[in-house]
Amino acid sequence: MSQGLSFYIHIPYCIRRCGYCDFNTYTPSELKGPDIASVSTDYIDAAILEIEMAAQRFGGADVPTIFFGGGTPSLLPARDLGRVVSAIRNNFSIAKDVEITIEVNPDSVTMDFLSEARSWGATRISMGMQSASPHVLAVLDRTHNPGNVTSAVDMARRAGYAHVSVDLIYGSPGESVDDWRETVSSALALDIDHISAYALIVEEGTKFAKKVERGELEMPPEDETAEKYLAIDAALREAGFDWYELSNWAKPGGECRHNINYWNGAQWWGVGPGAHSFIDNRRWWNVKHPQTYKKLVAEGKSPENSSETLSKDDLALEFIMLRMRMRNGIEKSALNQEQQQTIETFLSSGHIDSMQWQLGRAVLTPQGRLIADRVVRELSL
Repeated sequence: MSQGLSFYIHIPYCIRRCGYCDFNTYTPSELKGPDIASVSTDYIDAAILEIEMAAQRFGGADVPTIFFGGGTPSLLPARDLGRVVSAIRNNFSIAKDVEITIEVNPDSVTMDFLSEARSWGATRISMGMQSASPHVLAVLDRTHNPGNVTSAVDMARRAGYAHVSVDLIYGSPGESVDDWRETVSSALALDIDHISAYALIVEEGTKFAKKVERGELEMPPEDETAEKYLAIDAALREAGFDWYELSNWAKPGGECRHNINYWNGAQWWGVGPGAHSFIDNRRWWNVKHPQTYKKLVAEGKSPENSSETLSKDDLALEFIMLRMRMRNGIEKSALNQEQQQTIETFLSSGHIDSMQWQLGRAVLTPQGRLIADRVVRELSL
């Protein structure tokens, strides 16, 4: 294949489900098992079988990035995750500077796990911090102690990881602007080079959504949530971080290359239940339940559940949607005359960076990032 092929490895297990989460994850009780070890039996074997299926079609392709997400990858033994990387190495051509990211839970990750993962090539650790305020963590159904984040980051650095990131969530019920500023300050006190920050979304069908529907929780006003975004952007710029995507900031060299591949429309294979893949303008996604997934691959069958092939118009829309999220924006030459006129409108309203536009690129200002969906929508009309 002409392009590289990144791998996303989905680990679908969590000790307990956070109330706001709608990811394809499962707890031991949901899978009728006593613990993670019992319900995850043979899962890595199944993931390796899917990697071998990928090799039958694209074996030998260059692999620039591998990302273990979930769920909670750090609940499995590091040696098992290493077996996955070995399977990719045996069937594909892994780049010398490959980025291998593992999402970890600050409450459960250990020095032994981090050291062993580092020994087989993991380069980047991403952990869920969400908030430094105990009452906000309680609303989110997060169980970790905020102090454990500091310990986990320090362990990752001692284990030799060059890149450590934390994820934050803002806009929770009961979170004040001061609470959020304290969370940002606490994150900046850590020895990290990357921060992701996402506005809380009420996902239909979650425990959190039901509480909102019943009036037990009240979402904050949109203008307050916008204020929190501008606050973190300003604080991170002052601390030497720069935005490179709407929800992501990094110190120079700390950007997540795997996610940049997504936003640049690169190709990837998603391994595991519910995982999505995108190759040759075709997107597909696997069956969701781990047991069904394991059964299919054990029988030598594809775990694919459904798919779509993107048309030229689909690809053009995705190009705008993804590139406008990024610091580099979109080259003026890639926009037609009508789209350029739309950009001029947002330029006059202060939502497009005038200096960048003069240099030939459409790039959102901080205020523009607050209405990125609207900008994309109007560019796509």
